[in-house]
Amino acid sequence: MLFNSYEFLFHFLPPTLIGFFTLGALGRPRAALFWLLGASVYFYLSWRLEDLWILLASIAFNYALSALLINSSFSAGWRKALLVIGIVGNLAALGYFKYSAFFVQNVGSLLGAEWSAPTLILPLGISFYTFQQIAFLVEAWRGDFRESSLPRYCTVVTFFPHLIAGPIINYRAIIEQFRGPDFGRPRENMIAVGLTIFVVGMAKKVLLADSIAPQADYVFNAAAAGSNVSILEAWTGALAYTLQLYFDFSGYSDMAIGLALILGMRLPLNFNSPYKASNIADFWRRWHMTLSQFLRDYLYIPLGGNRCGPFRRHANLMATMVLGGLWHGAGWTFVIWGALHGFFLVVCHAWGTYLGAAHGRGVRKFPDFNRVSARALTLLCVIVAWVFFRATSLESALVICKAMFGFNGLELPQTLDGTLLASLASSIGIETLSQELIPRRRAIALIACLLGLALFAPNTQEWVGYDPAGRVMGRPWMHRLSMHPAHALAVGCLFFFLLTQLSAMSVFLYFQF
Repeated sequence: MLFNSYEFLFHFLPPTLIGFFTLGALGRPRAALFWLLGASVYFYLSWRLEDLWILLASIAFNYALSALLINSSFSAGWRKALLVIGIVGNLAALGYFKYSAFFVQNVGSLLGAEWSAPTLILPLGISFYTFQQIAFLVEAWRGDFRESSLPRYCTVVTFFPHLIAGPIINYRAIIEQFRGPDFGRPRENMIAVGLTIFVVGMAKKVLLADSIAPQADYVFNAAAAGSNVSILEAWTGALAYTLQLYFDFSGYSDMAIGLALILGMRLPLNFNSPYKASNIADFWRRWHMTLSQFLRDYLYIPLGGNRCGPFRRHANLMATMVLGGLWHGAGWTFVIWGALHGFFLVVCHAWGTYLGAAHGRGVRKFPDFNRVSARALTLLCVIVAWVFFRATSLESALVICKAMFGFNGLELPQTLDGTLLASLASSIGIETLSQELIPRRRAIALIACLLGLALFAPNTQEWVGYDPAGRVMGRPWMHRLSMHPAHALAVGCLFFFLLTQLSAMSVFLYFQF
């Protein structure tokens, strides 16, 4: 069931909300919890039955270990051994389903043997709920909490707004909301703001991400098929995918937060205008924020972080990002994508260290990049890396990258044929582009509009004033507006318009990870 489907919107969501709020209003919070748990399990069951058994086995394994970590009187050594067993067990399951075929193929190729890789279907959301439960085990080992209810634990893990593609949540933070006195009781302001965020996220997915997707697919499919790609096509495809992924993941993140708000829960932000970042480190503080925090807290810092000198720090950054790339998918394209971001981070931190030292000596050998050029350079690095993230093979990724930087030659539109500009271009080796290869004006205009929204428009939480910590639930004017009939009418009209656009549903891109 997709959030942007009739089945979810009319078959699943209404009875889930009615049953949850009815039980909560009757003063039956435990019954409301079980209702939410049942709905979340049914939501996951609607994908594939086999995936449900894997999810339930993962929950049973991790809950049993966490109970030992929380309630046992084991020594520190035994508790650490239990934690290691839990982490290794989770990673082994993830590795078997996600990386076994990749491993067998590459080892066989290295040894010159033709080994048949196992045919496995990746369980939906396994990367997210595995990392989620590893974080929970570490919190239990640290003693961050001393009580864990099995129904609450199951509901936190399977909570349908975040189950498939995040955000990765902190158990201690979310469990307090399940224990709260208002759990299961409808709260008008949270419902109003949640509906707004959900509909805005749905609009990002349906109207923006899906509208630019064909342009990206055309170029990347042509490169995968071995076709020659021009510089204009390469940049059109790279920019189209850059924007498709942006609005697709931003839309999903909004819809997840909106659904949780409707149910009275606040999820952490997972997306904060990453294309406005002024450097690559800032980008990773804005893109997939909960995954970045997980990799920092559970991989980068345990490796030593920045505590062991600059060389070790840079090696830790590279290792973290390469493994982060591999987490997204079992393929060399994802490894290279992660390595590129690791390299960008190393350069970013090295440049920052140099500038800090130069300023400390009162020396400025090079001027700092201003905000515009810094953002442009950061976005360029991100776009180039996205080519490897999207491409189905290294060969097709290199075809597009070479075309983007003119290695396939430079070309002019055929409409300029016979002009002075065409003659001058021809004298230096620039050829005329065939008419059928010129990207359509509509695609270029759409890319320009979406790029303007990503770079300059306020994001959803800035517009609505959403604060995951609950300090502010919308700006003062938004409080009033969210309860105004005109606001309800505007959101309702947008929602009904979106319903007319759902005839060709598409899966969220991050569902494949």
